[in-house]
Amino acid sequence: MTLALNRRAFTLGLAGSLAGSLAGSLAGAGLLAAPALAQQAAQPFPRWVETFRARARARGVSDATYNRVFSGLKPDTAVYAQDRNQAEFTEQSWQYLNRRVSDWRIATGKQRAQQYAGLFDRIEKAFGVDRRVMLGYWGMESAFGDVLDNPKHMTPIFPSLAALAWGDARRRKYWETELLNALVIVERGWGTPQEMRGSWAGAMGHTQWMPEVWLNMGVDFDGDGRISPFGKPDDALAGTANYLVKRGKYRRGEPWGFEAKLPGGFNTDLADNKTRRPLAQWGELGVVTVEGQSLSGYDEPARLWLPGGDGGPALLLLHNFYAVRSYNPSSNYALAVVHLGDRIMGEGPFVASWPGGERALTLAELQEVQQRLTAAGFNTGGADGRVGADTMRAVRGFQQKVGITPADGYASIAVLNALRQGR
Repeated sequence: MTLALNRRAFTLGLAGSLAGSLAGSLAGAGLLAAPALAQQAAQPFPRWVETFRARARARGVSDATYNRVFSGLKPDTAVYAQDRNQAEFTEQSWQYLNRRVSDWRIATGKQRAQQYAGLFDRIEKAFGVDRRVMLGYWGMESAFGDVLDNPKHMTPIFPSLAALAWGDARRRKYWETELLNALVIVERGWGTPQEMRGSWAGAMGHTQWMPEVWLNMGVDFDGDGRISPFGKPDDALAGTANYLVKRGKYRRGEPWGFEAKLPGGFNTDLADNKTRRPLAQWGELGVVTVEGQSLSGYDEPARLWLPGGDGGPALLLLHNFYAVRSYNPSSNYALAVVHLGDRIMGEGPFVASWPGGERALTLAELQEVQQRLTAAGFNTGGADGRVGADTMRAVRGFQQKVGITPADGYASIAVLNALRQGR
């Protein structure tokens, strides 16, 4: 029996309206939580560059292209510290979601959805990936392209990839392959060394492609004869949709899942990200949709996830949640992508409250936090209502100063109130 349940925040239907970054491929390569890099180069960098030339030739990279990339290039050894700093902040699921599914991202996403409605029509027709998923990725990975020209976020990728391929003995094979992929992209004329800017580990463009994804999953969707994750978002969004279909096995017309309601005394040990049961079996255990609709008769397999533990939203995850997750093997990340997309398309927040959590600050409140922190001597890097690493460090510094615990860098109501009190 196919899904045709009513919805509050999405439709459980195999046709009609649906609910549904480096983050993507970088995390897919298992690099976000990697141990600290230690430079273990076997030879001086100039000698390594000449030795590596043979590998590039074997991939079809001409000496002219190789010289163009490496002439005057110095390895960006700051990437080793960047890797060590990946675990700088830890967040509860509700904090992760609140910070990313923000008022700014929702409002900006609505504008982009309207501005690029025709592009999303074409992507949905060509690949079957719901626009809300693509909007979620775009917002998560590059703030809808707003950070692409920001040197604090995006730097030339060849100095970084060269440093990693040269100096990271533990993952050298991976970095060498990505450096070669980047060289092939230049050889094909899809990008220049100057315009290939991205994260410290080489993820680039609107949806933060690693070179391998650009090379193998990219799509020339605007028909200009080259594939590019920069500039117009056409190629980036279409290529990411192509990735979801081919590598994530995304299914056209299916939702990602839905919020459910558990009966009293439910055995929460049954909730995990491994065991799948037909929806009807969850229904036999007393699970219903959040608005109380029965799951009887629905045979789609689903996993039950309690991201907040024994309290908070209960989510039944269907196949397309894991298709989305293929872009980054973090369930929190995938949830933020699909929930952001849902909110952009007009759906509401989750019904259940997070355990011990609180509401997210509004855009105006976040801007006030940033303004007050800056006035108090804590640099947030601006007051636009977008919470990045600078704002989180500033919040943590303030928390430590005034004794707010935990000093986790989360811009909470308690932080706002303390700032208003002049503490």
